[in-house]
Amino acid sequence: RPMITLDIVSDPICPWCYIGKTRLDQALAEVPEPPFEIHWRPFQLNPDMPPEGMDRRSYLEAKFGKAQAAEFYTHIARTAAEAGLEVDFEAIARTPNTIDAHRLIRWARSGRQQGAVIDEMFLRYFARGQDISDHGVLCEIAEAAGMDRDLVARLLDSDADIEEVRGEDAMAREMGIRGVPTFILDGRYMVSGAQESTVWQRIIGELAAVPT
Repeated sequence: RPMITLDIVSDPICPWCYIGKTRLDQALAEVPEPPFEIHWRPFQLNPDMPPEGMDRRSYLEAKFGKAQAAEFYTHIARTAAEAGLEVDFEAIARTPNTIDAHRLIRWARSGRQQGAVIDEMFLRYFARGQDISDHGVLCEIAEAAGMDRDLVARLLDSDADIEEVRGEDAMAREMGIRGVPTFILDGRYMVSGAQESTVWQRIIGELAAVPT
């Protein structure tokens, strides 16, 4: 059976993307032959974020309001814990600009290291509060995923693929995507949000039942 392309449109500072990937991984772990070839695609939740990012508390209160932000993230932390994830929102001092993080994810595609890069990026941001716009942190992520650290450092110090990432982001918006995670199956079918693993189990089962 040929592999089905699954494009995951995501931003590495999106907690629902972290939860959504984990739920998908849990479903894929239950099948002997995962049906998807997964590609990660960029979407910046804050495309106008200054390059240096901004204080996270100020950002959240401006976006959601003080009371609503606290309630919103309490719910997310509870949902993440139910998925078996470690999160520490209090450790996150700044909300970063993610353009360089998306560039690293793009470069990881050629060596099939996107999944490893994404896992490491989520862990460092949500569990350890590390700044994933910092080039040193990104180089550590690349190295942990098996990429060439020195090459990544040189690329990050250049403008390589900035316009390509912005172009993919713009394409996602032209497709009508307004939030992440969004999963696109075979370039035709769209699944939005951090779906439960049972939903993915059903989708995988339906795909397996389709005659080749």
